[in-house]
Amino acid sequence: MTDNKTPKKKSPVWWVPTNYFAMGMPFVVLNMVSVLMLKGMGISDAKIAFWTSLIMLPWTLKPLWSPFLEMFKTKKYFVVITQILSGILFGLVGLALELPDFFACVIALMALIAFSGATHDIATDGVYMSELSTEEQAKYIGWQGAFYNLAKIVATGGLVYFAGVLIDRIGVKYAWMSIMFLCGCIMLLLGLYHIKMLPSGGAAHSSVTSIKEGMQNLYEVIKTFFKKKYIYYYILFIIMYRFAEGLVIKIVPLFLKAPLEMQGLGLTEQQIGIYYGSCGAAAFVVGSLLSGYYIAKYGLKKTLFSLCCAFNLPFVVYPLLAISQPDAAWMICGGIIIEYFGYGFGFVGLTLFMMQQIAPGKHQMAHYAFASGIMNLGVMIPGTFSGMLSDWLGYKEFFMLALLTAIPAFIMTYFIPFTYTEEKRH
Repeated sequence: MTDNKTPKKKSPVWWVPTNYFAMGMPFVVLNMVSVLMLKGMGISDAKIAFWTSLIMLPWTLKPLWSPFLEMFKTKKYFVVITQILSGILFGLVGLALELPDFFACVIALMALIAFSGATHDIATDGVYMSELSTEEQAKYIGWQGAFYNLAKIVATGGLVYFAGVLIDRIGVKYAWMSIMFLCGCIMLLLGLYHIKMLPSGGAAHSSVTSIKEGMQNLYEVIKTFFKKKYIYYYILFIIMYRFAEGLVIKIVPLFLKAPLEMQGLGLTEQQIGIYYGSCGAAAFVVGSLLSGYYIAKYGLKKTLFSLCCAFNLPFVVYPLLAISQPDAAWMICGGIIIEYFGYGFGFVGLTLFMMQQIAPGKHQMAHYAFASGIMNLGVMIPGTFSGMLSDWLGYKEFFMLALLTAIPAFIMTYFIPFTYTEEKRH
């Protein structure tokens, strides 16, 4: 007998792509697009790298409030409300560019977007893990990564290119104001869409009546996280896996835009949008999708080392570009495509590792937030001093040094132990 009152489960196709696109937008705009925006507004490289790295701190600290999201409302509630809030805040960033002392106000607003975005990430991953079986998680992990990084095509590709077009017509300030307003509209529309299409992700686990009870729950989550098998090895592993990326990610757009006499490539915003934002990010999406099938066929344990190599080795293209300073579009774009394809192919492996080797247990959503927060710390820490380091060394030597910092990741990945088998993860 069929229960007609039971709602039909929505296919993940209707919400996994759009939800992870919404997850990617704030992170990419704050982490990458804002770098070019502030550069165009006359802010120094060192100042840009430091502050745009520091405001990413909520993605590291999100484990501190992730347990509270398991106590109140549904996961869907937090996903939708943060998408709408981020949309409003992006609009305010656009307005703040009109202020005489715009920099401090823009950084403050972007810090609020980072907090909203980090909270959104916790709830989004919670919906994903609650609504999908382990088999479905593996099946859609490629789609998750692909659409998270499709945001890079839209943001660092389409929006940056559009900014370049607008700069020629209405000036730098009004061009970037328009881009921030557009970002806000995108997030608002996604929030409205997910009111209808996103599954709940489950109700709150418990009813908490006081801050004391909430803090006790947080203590329990933290204690159980650090009691997990191999956890300290895992923490160091996920930091080192992305350390080289943390050095490179802030500097690459600045390097592409810097003039030839300063060891840069002298590209325009339109060229950066096409090469780095569109072609590179598209290669990332392809790499993410293919990686999902690769892992599904051979298993994560057998493929993790090759995924680490694919993630880190292609960073060699940037010292080569810095040394040769080519003016041929196919050389610059081809190098970026190679790096981004490997980046996408390898990134999926780390995401799935955290999901299946660190998160499982009673506090799955909170523990995954801990792991992803630590992962972002591995990007944020080197990012804060990457600008000063590149100013001191120059782009050539900086990119060579960044490549060398990937060596510990190779060693740790080769010897990493697995807590759970491929068949049993709960």
